[in-house]
Amino acid sequence: LSAQFTSLENICETKLSKIVTVIEARQLVGLNMDPMVCVEIGEDKKYTSMKESTNCPYYNEYFVFDFHVPPDVMFDKILKLSVIHSKNLLRSGTLVGSFKLDVGTIYSQPEHQFYHKWALLSDPDDISAGCKGYVKCDVAVVAKGDTIKTPHKANESDEDDIEGNLLLPEGVPAERQWARYYLKIYRAEGLPRMNTSIMANVKKAFIGENKDLVDPYVQVQFAGQKGKSSVQKSCYEPIWNEQLVFTEMFPPLCRRMKIQIRDSDKVNDVAIGTHFLDLRNISNDGDKGFLPTLGPAWVNMYGSTRTYTLMDEYQELNEGLGEGVSFRARLLISLGVEILDPSSPDITNSTEVQLEGVPNISEQDGREFFLFGSFLEATMIDRKIGDKPINFEVTIGYYGNEIDGLARPKTKRKKGGGDGDEEETDLIHNSSEEEMDDDEDLTSVATTPPMKPVITDRNYFHLPYFERKPCIYIKSWWQDQRRRLYNANIIDNIADKLFLSLANKDQNQSGRTKLDRERLKLCMSEVVCQLKRRCRSFLLQPQHSVPDVFIWMIGNGKRIAYARVPSKDILYSSTEEETGKDCGKVKTIFLRVSKGFGPAGWTVQSKIEIYLWLGLNRQRKDYLSGLPNGFEENKLSKGPGLPCSPPISLTYMMKQIFQLRVHMYQARSLFAADSTGLSDPFARVFYSTQSQVTEILAETLCPTWDQLLVFENVELFGEATELRDDPPIIVIEIYDQDTVGKADFMGRTFAKPVVKMADEHYGPPRFPPQLEYYQIYRGNCSAGEMLAAFELLQIGPNGKADLPPIDGPTDMDRGPILPVPLGIRPVLSKYRIEVLFWGLRDLKRVNLAQVDRPRVDIECAGKGIQSALIPNYKKNPNFSTLVKWFEVDLPENELLHPPLNIRVVDCRAFGRYTLVGSNAVTSLRKFIYRATDKQDDDKDGKGKKRKRKKGDEIEEEELDESMLDWWSKYFASIETLTEYLLGQWIFATLLEKEINASIIFVFSNKVYPKELESEFDNFEDWLHSFNLFRGKGGDDDDQNVTDEDRIVGKFKVRTECLSYSFLSYIDCIFFDSNMGMFQNIPHNDPINVLVRIYVIRATDLHPADINGKADPYIAIRLGKTEIKDKENYISKQLNPLFGKSFDVEATFPMDSTLTVSIYDWDLVGTDDLIGETKIDLENRFYSKHRATCGITSNYAIHGYNVWRDPMKPTQILAKLCKDGKLDGPHYGPEGRVKVENRKTDEHLALTVLKHWEEIPRVGCKLVPEHVETRPLLHPDKPGIEQGRIEMWVDLFPKDMTAPGPALDIAPRKPKKFELRVIVWNTDEVVLEDDDIFTGEKSSDIFVRGWLKGQQEDKQDTDVHYHSITGEGNFNWRFVYPFDYLMAEEKIVISKKESMFAWDETEYKIPARLNLQVWDADHFSADDFLGAIELDLNRFPRGAKTAKQCTIEMVTNEGEMPMVSIFKQKRIKGWWPFVGKVEAELHLLTGEEAERSPVGEGRNEPEPLEKPNRPDIALLWFLIPFKAAKHLVCDQYRWLTIKILSVLMLLAILGLFLYNMPGYMVKKMLGA
Repeated sequence: LSAQFTSLENICETKLSKIVTVIEARQLVGLNMDPMVCVEIGEDKKYTSMKESTNCPYYNEYFVFDFHVPPDVMFDKILKLSVIHSKNLLRSGTLVGSFKLDVGTIYSQPEHQFYHKWALLSDPDDISAGCKGYVKCDVAVVAKGDTIKTPHKANESDEDDIEGNLLLPEGVPAERQWARYYLKIYRAEGLPRMNTSIMANVKKAFIGENKDLVDPYVQVQFAGQKGKSSVQKSCYEPIWNEQLVFTEMFPPLCRRMKIQIRDSDKVNDVAIGTHFLDLRNISNDGDKGFLPTLGPAWVNMYGSTRTYTLMDEYQELNEGLGEGVSFRARLLISLGVEILDPSSPDITNSTEVQLEGVPNISEQDGREFFLFGSFLEATMIDRKIGDKPINFEVTIGYYGNEIDGLARPKTKRKKGGGDGDEEETDLIHNSSEEEMDDDEDLTSVATTPPMKPVITDRNYFHLPYFERKPCIYIKSWWQDQRRRLYNANIIDNIADKLFLSLANKDQNQSGRTKLDRERLKLCMSEVVCQLKRRCRSFLLQPQHSVPDVFIWMIGNGKRIAYARVPSKDILYSSTEEETGKDCGKVKTIFLRVSKGFGPAGWTVQSKIEIYLWLGLNRQRKDYLSGLPNGFEENKLSKGPGLPCSPPISLTYMMKQIFQLRVHMYQARSLFAADSTGLSDPFARVFYSTQSQVTEILAETLCPTWDQLLVFENVELFGEATELRDDPPIIVIEIYDQDTVGKADFMGRTFAKPVVKMADEHYGPPRFPPQLEYYQIYRGNCSAGEMLAAFELLQIGPNGKADLPPIDGPTDMDRGPILPVPLGIRPVLSKYRIEVLFWGLRDLKRVNLAQVDRPRVDIECAGKGIQSALIPNYKKNPNFSTLVKWFEVDLPENELLHPPLNIRVVDCRAFGRYTLVGSNAVTSLRKFIYRATDKQDDDKDGKGKKRKRKKGDEIEEEELDESMLDWWSKYFASIETLTEYLLGQWIFATLLEKEINASIIFVFSNKVYPKELESEFDNFEDWLHSFNLFRGKGGDDDDQNVTDEDRIVGKFKVRTECLSYSFLSYIDCIFFDSNMGMFQNIPHNDPINVLVRIYVIRATDLHPADINGKADPYIAIRLGKTEIKDKENYISKQLNPLFGKSFDVEATFPMDSTLTVSIYDWDLVGTDDLIGETKIDLENRFYSKHRATCGITSNYAIHGYNVWRDPMKPTQILAKLCKDGKLDGPHYGPEGRVKVENRKTDEHLALTVLKHWEEIPRVGCKLVPEHVETRPLLHPDKPGIEQGRIEMWVDLFPKDMTAPGPALDIAPRKPKKFELRVIVWNTDEVVLEDDDIFTGEKSSDIFVRGWLKGQQEDKQDTDVHYHSITGEGNFNWRFVYPFDYLMAEEKIVISKKESMFAWDETEYKIPARLNLQVWDADHFSADDFLGAIELDLNRFPRGAKTAKQCTIEMVTNEGEMPMVSIFKQKRIKGWWPFVGKVEAELHLLTGEEAERSPVGEGRNEPEPLEKPNRPDIALLWFLIPFKAAKHLVCDQYRWLTIKILSVLMLLAILGLFLYNMPGYMVKKMLGA
């Protein structure tokens, strides 16, 4: 029943933050890229910085998107990660690839986040291109109250396994395929009117004809894409026969498809109805699963009322936000998915949405359905509407709606008999042929007759139905898809019957053990709940059938309130398992206003008892069989000789008289309805047409009414047995009485009475009824609990004489108010409640006046005490008299204990008292003293402790601790750096210093991932802090009022509740009877304390500047002392490393709350608060866990692990033994530990302190040396983390020995290194140019290199000209000085972001060396040939020769031996890129580089030899003879010889021909 009052939470706006950290990108497809990442959510876009000339950019940039929208809207938003190449002010850039998923998928993940996952990029314009690269990122969705939990970090090699860490939900395959989603849209019907009659007349005047005034089209949104159908002009029954084709990867990471029917308008298109298609409900990803498929099927759309108004205040319901209050339309659609083969030539590469035509489909004929309803009772009608006649309207789809006057569509109606076995069965069992056709002319009656309400009480009316119950009946025609609803009902019934059978069949059985009961609970909670959860997807039928039924209350022709009944719940079937759970049964329904969220949804507009039956018209033989018996039908006759219609009303001849007894005992944790933070509650009980109220109890949130309400002569209609098994429910509403105006609603609950018939005995086990707690609801949130019992007693023939007497307690005289009878009220026992009043803290002003003389009143079960008056709150907020007690009678059953009420009042002049604040402690169970078993003697415990240490002497080697500092401990503790890596680094460092260390061990401190208070029970081991509240309470829907805003201070107190049976035992133990249970408590006089705050770093701060960064600095506030470290702000950082300590002197209790804030520095204007955390120092100071100064893991008097506490371990141990009245400590000679060749007891004492929780009776865990991680919160954004801060606090009393100097936790300065890279040779480089003489391939090769993040320091070799084999000779040295943090494995770079930046920004970037090979061009841009990126901490060892160098060295890194330049120092070898490069890497520290300097390139000092390049590799265009020689003698030698031979032959032949005539003449003449 409470579910009917659940607020429309998907309408209520919620604050959500979307946090995206873009870490890096890998394997981006492209040459010489300048990539940046665009993060887009909805319309919001944010960009990372641009990284130059790299395919593996590193960003580590953090983005926050804040939204204040309903969750459903937020979860449908699409997160899109895009990598863009060369974007600047003038160019939009080129899209490399993108990745999409919806926010709902992220929120459904564990902890609502993906951590260190790789997003696979694809090109939406070229689906056949494959993977375009990967982006590594963290994605999280944070709502109010959520905290981002960092998962355990895997090692770097696991995270570099891209394929194994893809950004995909569990169960989604790593290799997704492209698919096409075909959404076919056929037709729609039942559209509402979209223009008023005035608009219709205007259009008729202009157009000249009266048309349907709606121009519908269908709009579909899926995976960030939007498609539209064509617009059907002036049509209420549009026919499209079109399909929208979406191209998206499968499985999609966007869960829902949004389908809308919209009305096209020249000014503004309006949504008519919306339907969400969840792809998870129409597919199965199992081994025997299927692709998403749907229909052809009708989907029903619900939204606002069908009456058209120009300003529809419920338009958001038509957009799909919230539960629809009326049927809007239905749409015939189908969906299919086709997996694409990208290699097919017919596939288009674009992902644009396409609109295509499809053939028409034949529609299934409609079947005639019959809906019958009878209103048995209408009560709790709001008095605002009770002065006008009221009637009820029932609609199913577009049938029954008479007010809106709409035309029904021409649905095809099936005539004649049924088809198939099911129809034959129905015909045999339910009706005859004559009955099928006897009501063809039957007109529906969808509304009840108007009736004037009658007064029930001051707030509610009721309709005087009495014996005559109005009825409605509606005929409608729908496609017969009952089987879908039947299947859902079968699953629902199976789960319900399993639960009921387990709950009922195991009762009243003898011999049941505790294991039987516990296993039954386990089975009911686990098995049944799991079954229902698994079946929920089947109960939500994506292919709709008969629309839901709406019940409207109408007053004076206007719709006032409604209720929605799912059609499956009232659907009839001849098989019992298929019948709906409410079919043919009387159901209690509460009507609410149309916009039923927030305060408007809390008030009941009406409560009705209604009987509903839905089935085929031919099945309605027994549609009245479920009504309470004893009625006569009143029908409208059609005339002589014609059959009668269904009844329009029922007249009951049989009724039962009852007496209802309501035993109202108490309530607790009620809603604060007054400005004082309290309420004046009373309860109003409704049953049938009667109501009664309890007495009003002033100023309490935990009233004890102890009142019996008797309802006389309750008339109920029906048979006695039916009423015994299923009586009507009782409604109890809690109100706050105000002196002016009406009472304020505080909450509501429901109950069913235990029924006793006249012939039954009033006795065990059912009577008298037991008191039970009932949950009170206010909207959709809990508003307290009520303890009550209810019994309904039948008045027999002898009248009230047969009723059991009311035996109330004789010692109570309350006039006409009857107390709860003795057999029902709880059995009481005497208790003594002892209270240790400590003090009040942080009291705010009351009515603009400061609190000066406060006092605390404590009350429980009508008894109470007052604290001593604090004479001057400003000077000392502690109480002078500490311990008081009072006696009280409490129930023996601890679950029935009344609450403990705390009220703080300010005693002002002239005897005036002002309420400051209050609190109600709902449970006393944790304050009840329970006797413990007698413990062993403390000496035994101590002796056992000593034995552990005997013979366990440890010899420690003396280490050079100058190499270790506090950060060594810190990085040894955090999970981001394993002890193995740290140990390796320390070992290597010690070797450099030539220290022979046999044992390497770094002592660590405890790093808590949350607040220290969460580990030690808020340090409430001796004092409890209760918040004091004032002002009206807020609700989940009221974003302006939160519990934090109502807090006006804190009350520190300790309470013990003792049964009188333990008092004699306690008096024997404790010697000071005046102090009771509180022995050896410290004094509460003011004490001076030195507070030392250490702030290490902040992480994941929310951006405060426009550039998405912040300039954070620390602010400390304690009492009147405020420190702002504004001068040391850190520029443009969201993860700043502070390493600061602050000393503040404070006086407890006045200065007990420490506030550590992070502010954003601004050059102009005031600085902005990013977030703050508050720490109660007083609780820590007095806690037995000893949170003043953490216990270190080892005792040392100097070095990085120096003992900080002024008290040594032996002194601490002695004090603990004295406070706990333990004998000791005693140090034996065997247990001593030798350190530095001298004996000391400190190490042994420290060992005992570290195991102090094992000491009997007084032992507890002591706070170790630690670092705590605290969330940063902002007052304007309650509940949402603004980042986290790592810190710890030490407390030193000023009256003790002064502590030593603060630890130096200043951030480590990066160490200077110099990387020298010698590029010796290249081989097999790609040849880009064509030789102008020969046409052969060649390249003018040079190599470029730089360290990641230092692109401006890129260095080039000289050019190896005209390489025709891909070989290049360089002998060229690159020199890269850099600053490096060994522990974090990051290069530190400080530079200005732009020329307009105010100061430098520090970046921490992984140490990676980039080498690129280029082809030099003189008259155009150089051509990029290839590149390789080496992670200097982990890269493959170079091959010894060029032949051994293969591309597998980079692609199969997991199988190759990996090296680190920081360990190896010097490495030479061959590495692959587009070709091969021979290089030598040499790493030196800054000091070593200064001692042995070298020159860049081949310059001095230590110049390299010039490369032995072939002559042709010189500037051949300056030496033409050598170039000609090369051409003639080398390249074209044989061709040249052939040409010369031919030329010689031709010359000889020419000479022969030239000389032959003269020679012949001479021969002939004889000359």
